[in-house]
Amino acid sequence: MTHTPVTQAAEFWEGRYRDSDRIWSGRPNQLLVREVSGLEPGRALDLGCGEGADAVWLASRGWQVTGVDISQTALRRAAAHAADAGTADRVGWERHELGVTFPDGSFDLVNAQYLQSPVHMDQDAVLRQAAHAVAEGGTLLLVMHAGWPSWQERPPFEAEFPTLEGTLAALALPEDVWSVETLETVRRQNVSPEGVEGFREDNVWRLRRTGA
Repeated sequence: MTHTPVTQAAEFWEGRYRDSDRIWSGRPNQLLVREVSGLEPGRALDLGCGEGADAVWLASRGWQVTGVDISQTALRRAAAHAADAGTADRVGWERHELGVTFPDGSFDLVNAQYLQSPVHMDQDAVLRQAAHAVAEGGTLLLVMHAGWPSWQERPPFEAEFPTLEGTLAALALPEDVWSVETLETVRRQNVSPEGVEGFREDNVWRLRRTGA
């Protein structure tokens, strides 16, 4: 989202996690739950897993999950969450700086929730790798912020937010191999850390790989 050198990414995210006992709520993302609840469990890859809420939720519903993050601190917290939830035997954790390295294998579900960063990442390239990792018959689920929250009068940094059609075009998925199941902008009511009521819009892409 900015042009900060990629070598700063690990330092940035590790520092962010170390500066707080917890960043996220510990609950799975609502749009993941909405889009995945009806799928048959299989192998799942959770990119940018953070403190592990989505991976643990998937594992609790029968998925065998690989959770990936750039921060070792986040991965330690994720592993502790899985142990507390009784799902440690169904989740493996790998550290990757996406855009530099990527997990091996193919998966029935590749999930990327808010894979957006204030430090440089070649987002389109990473998302194409994510699509490549989807097995035949599997699902690629992407959820990303479509803009700043309504209460954000002065953005903290310059950012270019993805559009539904722009990201779909950047993925360059063959139409005879992929089908679009969800392509939607969702508005969620939300409250700022200061208690200001407002909303935030998220873009959702759910794509099914129908062929080899």
